[in-house]
Amino acid sequence: MKVLVTGGSGFLGEHLCRLLVEEGEHELVAMARSSSPTLSELGVRQVRGSVTEGPELEQVMGGCQAVFHLAGFVSRDPKDTQRMMRTHVDGTRRVMEAAARQGVRRVVLASTSGTVAVSASETIHDENSGYATEVAAGWPYYASKIYQEKLALQLGEELDIEVVVVNPSLLLGPGDRRLSSTEDVLKFLRKQIPLVPQGGVNFVDARDAAAATLAALSKGRPGQRYLLGGPNWTFDEFLGRLGRVAKVSGPRFKLPSKWQTLGAGLLEEAMRAAGRSPSLDKASVEMSQHFWWIDSAKAEAELGFVARDPSLTLVETVDYLRRNIATDL
Repeated sequence: MKVLVTGGSGFLGEHLCRLLVEEGEHELVAMARSSSPTLSELGVRQVRGSVTEGPELEQVMGGCQAVFHLAGFVSRDPKDTQRMMRTHVDGTRRVMEAAARQGVRRVVLASTSGTVAVSASETIHDENSGYATEVAAGWPYYASKIYQEKLALQLGEELDIEVVVVNPSLLLGPGDRRLSSTEDVLKFLRKQIPLVPQGGVNFVDARDAAAATLAALSKGRPGQRYLLGGPNWTFDEFLGRLGRVAKVSGPRFKLPSKWQTLGAGLLEEAMRAAGRSPSLDKASVEMSQHFWWIDSAKAEAELGFVARDPSLTLVETVDYLRRNIATDL
């Protein structure tokens, strides 16, 4: 079939496109705001365009039977709220409406586990967990992704399009050219994380998430979401393992959550007042005091999702960053 991948030049998008090329069964078009050298090497047809404006979306969707909607914008800066809303909400509306006009039968939407799986307690969430609207209200990225999911599922019913949602946790592994997901690992390597957060993290190898996203095209049930994640670790354990893999001594000191958040807020204000970009911001510290733990049993049973050894993912993440992003480390 003919398949469109929006956000094809992104971290998850490039891994998904590689799998689609390797299958050799599809006519593939990738659309993004910028071109990708990786997709060029794979021989993927690339179209520069936006999901929020311009005629390219409708043009490239002609003749498609399926769309992987991966286009997104990640930021922790409240100043980017409107841009994230436009990208995730308005962009998704345009994708769904164009899909209906072009006769697309199935849309696989890449969201995030953070729409449902975040809490102040050590809770392991699954697909039956409700949206974390109250917790995520102060974090524009996650709020916009909640709205995106709701809209896509609603329009799927109204427009008679099969919508399947995949919800990967923190994406790690090689290939994150833009540091959309691995920036905090880079900060760790540069010793820019001063304290051990009090919360917990879940992460998944981007290659495993891409495989499950591809499987959702044929195996995912319409109207369903699938959480994709690896280990549920406290940040203390995560940073400890990362330090051993990278041979970097990580932070050892711990403070109560409220003091960590207060200190980060004061530091951020001071650095911005001095015209400098803070290495650690208040929103990031707030998020690290929560638990992002998930259960991926549904994706394992229905999509055949398998998460590789997390230690291998950490090794390859660190190796990629050192070889391609921070060659001085």
